[in-house]
Amino acid sequence: MARWIESWLPGSPTGPGDDAAGHAGKRFGLPASGHYSVAGVGRRIAGVCLDWLLAYLLVVLVAGTDVIGTADVGWWVLGTWFVFTVLTVAVLGSSPGHLALGMRVARTDMAEQVGVPRALLRTAMIAVVIPVFFLDADGRGWHDRASSTIVVRVIRA
Repeated sequence: MARWIESWLPGSPTGPGDDAAGHAGKRFGLPASGHYSVAGVGRRIAGVCLDWLLAYLLVVLVAGTDVIGTADVGWWVLGTWFVFTVLTVAVLGSSPGHLALGMRVARTDMAEQVGVPRALLRTAMIAVVIPVFFLDADGRGWHDRASSTIVVRVIRA
């Protein structure tokens, strides 16, 4: 039986016929391991940390080292992170941290591009932080469920 919160989240299981057994991503036709399997939580956290570090470095490069320790630096880093994450996920399907760790954001309908609206919604929810900690059986947080996306591994040849 579906929980009340799942009724308004796209891509969530909604009925008694849903198969919760099996590996993460099975319901979307993803493999259990290897290329296009669901990325692990640790890898995704590391990717976000790399993105935050990059945003911090960009702010310091543009504003100079005098910005370190000021009250506004956190907002500048958040804004920088938000803009480049939305743009890179919408266009490339990956943030720089995702690319570095061999991941990408894919739509659950497996369309080619994530697109700006989905990337905006997903990134805004990540910025709020709380939705990231409520994962479903496929390892998707509320931010992925609301934007109908899933983070998968990309094995480079």
